Order: sequence, then structure tokens, then C-alpha cells
Amino acid sequence: MITAPPPLAALHVRPARPGDAAALAALSEPFVRSGALRERPLRLYAAHTADFLVAEAHDGSLEGCLGLRFHPAAAPEGRPAGVLYNFCVARRRQGSGLGARLLGAALARARTQSLAALFTATTGSGRLFVRYGFAPAPLSAAPAAWARAVDPRRGARVLARTL
Repeated sequence: MITAPPPLAALHVRPARPGDAAALAALSEPFVRSGALRERPLRLYAAHTADFLVAEAHDGSLEGCLGLRFHPAAAPEGRPAGVLYNFCVARRRQGSGLGARLLGAALARARTQSLAALFTATTGSGRLFVRYGFAPAPLSAAPAAWARAVDPRRGARVLARTL
């Protein structure tokens, strides 16, 4: 018997906690297998859980996640910038609006940190990012530490949004 997922309203978007590292890795695994995400070891999720926002179901399972890494003095005029990464929505939730909720929460978080710009790299269509004001950008405009880690063999497009 297949049961329907709980309604979107029943999901709570919150900052990830250290205990979420294994669930973040598990949620990301299907996207790693498909080539949409780079593989990251569990220790990396554990070290950077503070970067993540997660969508949690009433039973405690994670239905989506999005990382937001801060880069001090990485934008014009020395203002900090951010990078959105490891954006995942469980297959059964895709198309439900959960990705938009996570992205909206990440934008709100970025504004509270007074970030000048946000960057992301996507191997997908990027439609959701474009709907939220992102546009193609040169890799050279992105935070240098992040730009050095972008693998050109993956064919990802860089998108940016000023805040």
C-alpha cells in the first residue's frame, strides 16, 4: 500500500542540527547517483550542518534541504556573499512547492546576514532560481574559494542574485 505524503503545510522548515548529518547525506544520495549533486562524505555534512535549512515532516524525516555558505568580503565593496548548495527535495515532494519554501527561507536567512549577493551552480534547468531573481553570472564573479571548487566537467551553470 502506497501512502500519500503529508500535506506541504505539515512540513516545518528549520535550521539543521548536528544530529541531521546522516539524514542530509541520505536525502542527497539519489541526487549524487543521478549526477545532479557532487558526492560529499558524511563528515562534511556533520561539519557543516549549520549551513543547512531542512524541511522536516511530523515524523522527523527530512523531505528537503538547502545549504547556504557565507563568504565574508566576497562581493563587490568587500561585502559578504553567499553560496547556495546541495539543494534537494525528496522525489515524492518534487513539484509540491517545497523547493520554493526552502529557497524563500534561504533568501530570508541571507538578508538577515546582510549578504550582498547569492550564487549557485546548477546542472538542472535552474527555473526555480530564475523565478526568484537569479540570472546567469560568470564564475569569476563568485566567491573565489567556491569558484575554485566548481568542476567544469559537470557542465553546471552559475546563477547569481543581488540582495
